[in-house]
Amino acid sequence: MPQIKIPAVYYRGGTSKGIFFKRTDLPAAAQKAGEARDKILLRVLGSPDPYGKQIDGLGNASSSTSKAVILDKSERADHDVDYLFGQVSIDKPFVDWSGNCGNLTAAVGAFAIEQGLVDKSKIPSDGICTVKIWQKNIGKTIIAHVPMQHGAVLETGDFELDGVTFPAAEVQIEFLAPADGEGSMFPTGNLVDEIDVPNIGRLKATLINAGIPTIFLNAVDLGYTGKELQDDINNDAAALEKFETIRAYGALKMGLISDVSEAATRAHTPKVAFVAPAADYTASSGKTVQAADIDLLVRALSMGKLHHAMMGTASVAIATAAAVPGTLVNLAARGGARKEVRFGHPSGTLRVGAAAECQDGQWTATKAVMSRSARVIMEGQVRVPEDCF
Repeated sequence: MPQIKIPAVYYRGGTSKGIFFKRTDLPAAAQKAGEARDKILLRVLGSPDPYGKQIDGLGNASSSTSKAVILDKSERADHDVDYLFGQVSIDKPFVDWSGNCGNLTAAVGAFAIEQGLVDKSKIPSDGICTVKIWQKNIGKTIIAHVPMQHGAVLETGDFELDGVTFPAAEVQIEFLAPADGEGSMFPTGNLVDEIDVPNIGRLKATLINAGIPTIFLNAVDLGYTGKELQDDINNDAAALEKFETIRAYGALKMGLISDVSEAATRAHTPKVAFVAPAADYTASSGKTVQAADIDLLVRALSMGKLHHAMMGTASVAIATAAAVPGTLVNLAARGGARKEVRFGHPSGTLRVGAAAECQDGQWTATKAVMSRSARVIMEGQVRVPEDCF
């Protein structure tokens, strides 16, 4: 069978990479949700790959790089672009549509501008272009502030992001009302719960829907310090199995699934993270992060592996939880009221702002703000076999 060509752009967004499509450029059968769309995205990324390498596709064998984005001119009159994110499994034949990718959000505004999805009247020749994004996975508004120069998106600059080798232009992102889903930001109504996990025991946890559903645990309760790097966790099969079991029972307590067996079919959400008080540690780059420069330590898992830096959506969850006195994240950051938090992750540090307020006994998040960067790595056409969908 011959191969077909699909227009696409390969982006680095934040500490992730993904393949971006305009919905209307996809084959007709893949322009709507369903098997054809999923099969095309799987083939583009090189999944499912029993070798776990994605050699025959654009994926780079990590959850941070096995991602796809589909954008379209927004169906909402007050938004510019509709953003749909798919987390593509590496070794299994499925695409998880249950959550957002905060890192790749940094590239959504730039893609929308360059692909003609934003009205030209809104785009300045120089300065900042404000792009209003509708995140379709979770039904939330995101605002991206994209730098422009001489009528084009500015990608190069001196903004440094730990986990990314080279500096680039800064893109500020605002997540409005980032509580994920229709229910409470704290789905159990508690700032701290106990999860009873078979063969592991009872664990204190903060369960939050903000940015992305996340289960926060204390590092010390798991036998960790919060200084761990990827190899410390990802080379330990027993530890990964333990985290996945915790994730399943946490998802059940959050009401995201009705039976623990369902966790396997939504690997993207919820996330599991563990926190610890600030301490000196050596990042994966070899540089020393000083305790005085951070508020706390956070490590998070994505798609069953410890993340090399920090997911953008999990960063929103961290900042929101830190803003609420009494959560495990807030307590690890020395407690008290705060409007921003700077945390240490395996690649370095990240500062995220968040605003949360309590109304009638219910906590809500009004906004979270962070800076990221994005850059086009390659653009043109991606090829897939005609019979792959």
